[in-house]
Amino acid sequence: MTAAPLREVPPLLMLEVYAAGAFPMAESRDDPTFGLIEPRIRGILPLDGFHISRSLARRMRRGSFTASANTDFAEVVAACANREETWINPALMRLYAALYEAGHAHCIGVRAEGALVGGVFGVAVGAAFFAESMFSTRTDASKAALVWLVDRLRGQGFTLLDTQFLTPHLASLGGIELPRAAFRKLLEPAVARRDVRFGPAGPLPEAASLVR
Repeated sequence: MTAAPLREVPPLLMLEVYAAGAFPMAESRDDPTFGLIEPRIRGILPLDGFHISRSLARRMRRGSFTASANTDFAEVVAACANREETWINPALMRLYAALYEAGHAHCIGVRAEGALVGGVFGVAVGAAFFAESMFSTRTDASKAALVWLVDRLRGQGFTLLDTQFLTPHLASLGGIELPRAAFRKLLEPAVARRDVRFGPAGPLPEAASLVR
């Protein structure tokens, strides 16, 4: 694990950090600096091994949630940081906002009855998507956000979905762990791609390839 205390990083330089296998994290929301982290063991969510439970598929087929891409970025990041303990500090919020404005950071927002109830955001470099954080204020809303994210990434030709670490929540969806060297073997060809884009902003259709 590598950490260097930083206060600001130019957005385009941060893309090089992601492409090299590291990502930013702060100790807390009150920390004025953040470090660059590269874990020995990395979590990923294989795009061809994503698992959705029958109950979640039923919930999504019933239309309990709607989703959109890149229409609620600031709100999704703020919701992800709105917890008792968070690694997202003001410096990182400014960084993600700059990356979003430059077209490199993206989000999926999930709504129920008009209210934002879940979401996920991250950074795209080539055909790699680095998922930073997700939130949920309603059962299954963050899982639904991941379903729509995976559907979008698969449709756009992405090859790698990095989750940084593996949690039980992610493992239930098919997430796995890889040693650093194995992760880099997937990372290098993915970030080298220049023909992949996250896709348009706006409402998302039912993730038909995943919800049956």
